[in-house]
Amino acid sequence: MWGKGALVAAAVALLVAACAPAEVTPPAVTITELPPTVRASAPPPPEDPVPTIAWPLTGLDASAASADAMALPALAIKIPNDSKARPQTNLEFADIVFEQYVEAGIPRLIGVFHSQIPDTVGPIRSMREMDANIVGSLGGPLVFSGANPLVMNYAKGTGQKLIAEDLGSKGFFRTKDKPAPYNLHLTTATILEQAAGMSAPAAQFGYAYPAELATAATLGQDVSHIDLRFSSYGEPGWDWDAASGTFLRSEFGEPDVTAAGTRLAATNVVVLHVTVTMHWELPVSQMIVSNAPGYVATGGKYIPILWSKADRTSGYVLTTVDGEPVQLAAGQTWVELVPNAGVSGTHATFQ
Repeated sequence: MWGKGALVAAAVALLVAACAPAEVTPPAVTITELPPTVRASAPPPPEDPVPTIAWPLTGLDASAASADAMALPALAIKIPNDSKARPQTNLEFADIVFEQYVEAGIPRLIGVFHSQIPDTVGPIRSMREMDANIVGSLGGPLVFSGANPLVMNYAKGTGQKLIAEDLGSKGFFRTKDKPAPYNLHLTTATILEQAAGMSAPAAQFGYAYPAELATAATLGQDVSHIDLRFSSYGEPGWDWDAASGTFLRSEFGEPDVTAAGTRLAATNVVVLHVTVTMHWELPVSQMIVSNAPGYVATGGKYIPILWSKADRTSGYVLTTVDGEPVQLAAGQTWVELVPNAGVSGTHATFQ
């Protein structure tokens, strides 16, 4: 028999039980791993502008090159540059080009091929006495058509490897596009066979990375045009082209193009002033010097420099007038050996 109090207590207990929430099992949670592309992470470090492997004569990235290509010697090839010789074949592939003063001020070239070796090069012309000193630091062959017997004997005595048509070397052939002597060309594969065992070249210049840190680009004065004069037979010019980051070459005010129609260009234009003396009735540019004057143009700017070369096989040393090393921008370089003593009527003007 329930009393009135007991009934009230029971009613309250039932009401509380009815209002209490039922036990709830939480839903399962699946943790999904984010793909690497959307994970939060630190930004990557900036790319190192210094190539792991560089072509020694241009400073450009050589990581895609084969070991066999890197091991090839550089071919230093004598090429005429008077009006009858132009346009030349495949000169645009040279890593370095030296332009020199020969008889009557007629300019002649030495094209140095290593990172890009085309199948053929031409025309090919004769050697001069200073050539062994110009290319001796490259460690490869000097390739030419022939030479004055006195000059030939002198060059043989220097120890320079000589490959020449007049010496019975193979790989030379005549074309029909120009009259002799401007139609002698060569096949580079055959020339390389005769240079077997020779070493790859050492770097001839120092390079800055990135190009904006090249010495002339950081310290120099603006230059839009470089006017050079070897004689009435040779008046090359260089115009800065910001779009390509190169100086574009002209001859007597007209674009200088190769047989393929390619405008010749250079990342660096290096003017080395030389003294010319006469020997065996031929002009000789003196290449073994200490602190001779010159200029370097890179990145649309130029600076005066001093240059030295201790002996035939020593490299070129370029410094500022304060004695600091000069660094070029990676790329092709033309070296203009412009006389400033021994002959008249030559100049190098930067505008």
